[in-house]
Amino acid sequence: MLMKWVYRISAISLGVATVTIFLYGMWLLCRAFLFDQFVIPTDSMRPTLIPGDRVIVDKTIMGARIYSDFNFNPKGGELRCWRTRGTRSLRHNDIVVFNFPHHDGKINFIINNVFCKRVLALPGDTIWTEDGFYKNNNYKGVLGIESEQQRFSQKADSLLPNEVLNTFPFDDEHIPYTTKNMHPVYVPRRGDIIDITPYEAAYYRMLLEWETGKQISWDWETGSVYADGNPFPKHEFKHNCYFMAGDNVLDSNDSRYWGLVPEEYIVGIVTRISYSKNRTTNKLRFDRLLKKVPRELPTI
Repeated sequence: MLMKWVYRISAISLGVATVTIFLYGMWLLCRAFLFDQFVIPTDSMRPTLIPGDRVIVDKTIMGARIYSDFNFNPKGGELRCWRTRGTRSLRHNDIVVFNFPHHDGKINFIINNVFCKRVLALPGDTIWTEDGFYKNNNYKGVLGIESEQQRFSQKADSLLPNEVLNTFPFDDEHIPYTTKNMHPVYVPRRGDIIDITPYEAAYYRMLLEWETGKQISWDWETGSVYADGNPFPKHEFKHNCYFMAGDNVLDSNDSRYWGLVPEEYIVGIVTRISYSKNRTTNKLRFDRLLKKVPRELPTI
């Protein structure tokens, strides 16, 4: 009798373990191919997203990113992956989660270092700012939150700290622009062949070094650019890139300060807030439960 009970308990335990392993495997597959959840830690996407929001990232829209190499270096390494077929490409004003691509002056991949921002420029676009408002040659609608840009525009430069006003690539002598009046930036598209002057070398240096595996240098006086010491007059881009920015223009660490995001680094598109917790009280915000994240934006 005792042995029968032992066998029954063993069978039940084996069944529970099998179901647990199956459910865990399904959960991993869902995370890999369908959707994932991320926590918003900062105010950079306020008022759309606030600290404590848990956002659902849909991976089916632009296609799930599948790793072909799982040897992740916590200090940064090469991202090796492929992407499944999606239902559409990214659009202006999509909100996305991506791996922050820039570390120690170069492009490399750290798996848990993720940002959430809005897509303001797609491959092939040119983006700039006028008096704090975003402009895009291929998009005539409102980019981001217009009221936040107005608040930024109305704030005197003398009241803004340098870390807010100064813009990438931080060369006041040769590229004397600010985040309020940012020089037009062309966002490369895969297959684009462009002339490389010292301006392009300064702005795209990390992208160029990533794609060529060579050290890029330039001479402003002669207008010459070099790759490993050899003349480098043109370059054909191998990756699509995007310009990302936070809705909270006055307090967002985004492409204005570090440049562009390669497509491979994008995880997916934010579609909904699953739930939200006040980070001070740890209480649920019921008004944000399963709230849809809109692409249509309010205008002034």
